[in-house]
Amino acid sequence: MVRGIGPSTKKAAERRRKGNTMTVTQDRPSTKLGIVGAGGVGSAMAYASVIQNVAREVVLYDIAAQKAEAEALDIAHGSLFASNVRITGGGDPELLKGCDMIIITAGAPQKPGQTRLELAGTNVKILESMMPTLLEQAPDAVYMLVTNPCDVLTVVAQRISGLGAHQVFSSGTVLDSSRLRWLIGNAAGVSSDSVHAMIVGEHGDSEFPLWSSATIGQVPVDQWTGDDGSALFTDEVKDTLGHDVMRAAYKVIEGKGATNYAIGLSGARIAKAVLQGQDAVLPVSTVLEGYQGIDGVALSVPCVVGFGGVRRVLEVPMDEAETKKLQASAQTLRESLSSLGY
Repeated sequence: MVRGIGPSTKKAAERRRKGNTMTVTQDRPSTKLGIVGAGGVGSAMAYASVIQNVAREVVLYDIAAQKAEAEALDIAHGSLFASNVRITGGGDPELLKGCDMIIITAGAPQKPGQTRLELAGTNVKILESMMPTLLEQAPDAVYMLVTNPCDVLTVVAQRISGLGAHQVFSSGTVLDSSRLRWLIGNAAGVSSDSVHAMIVGEHGDSEFPLWSSATIGQVPVDQWTGDDGSALFTDEVKDTLGHDVMRAAYKVIEGKGATNYAIGLSGARIAKAVLQGQDAVLPVSTVLEGYQGIDGVALSVPCVVGFGGVRRVLEVPMDEAETKKLQASAQTLRESLSSLGY
């Protein structure tokens, strides 16, 4: 297990005795979340982080200073109806000073029909110019990549920064897994909260569901039946669901030009796990070493996420077909990294 360090805290406890009663009040940890990029994704993530009370302070940074200021101000005006989180925005990198966590959403947007890996060249150059500035302001922060292709950029960011793999990761397939659980729940007629299933591998075209360990409640998905008693999740149905998850982002992009709300919510969920030390099991993408024979590439697998970032990478049972798919996903990313000089 990789043990992380908690966020900066103000451990000011006040004890007052009134008669025979002693009251103890403890300040909430003073956490600061920085979000780089005030576009649709970054702004949605800032909004979700404020309404979910993820951190005491949220900073929205963008070189387009006026845009960042306006987005932050718009969110701040509604804070009375959400939480007591302080949010600011602007184009001065010093706004990020002392952040406990920084989420990177800045980069070239994905165009209709364009794969995530095709974005790699442009966004690698953006990241190479950006990381030194971010590290100067917040050298001890946990860094999460959301910009696509997030798996490739995670490796690049980790190598540029020299930080441990536990401290630099991407949002990975957390959103993809949410999409899968939603689709399974709809098909089975149950709440997605009762579905336990994950997408692993690349956050992209080679990702795949871990059907061998997927359950609805305590019932394996393969044993779930329809009203007529027949198996509901046949191989054909599972293949369709896996394809629909993989294509989900493309469908949204074709209809509205970009995805933002769902990734905003999932990013805030991961940030909450880190900043509040929840030790939640989430399929984030971190650079793997010796995992199913995979080294030096970032792939999404179930991880324990809490203070300090990725605290533990979990070895999960996979059948032979799933293991081969994970290896193929790793090879896809190796080829992309090699073509970029990494």
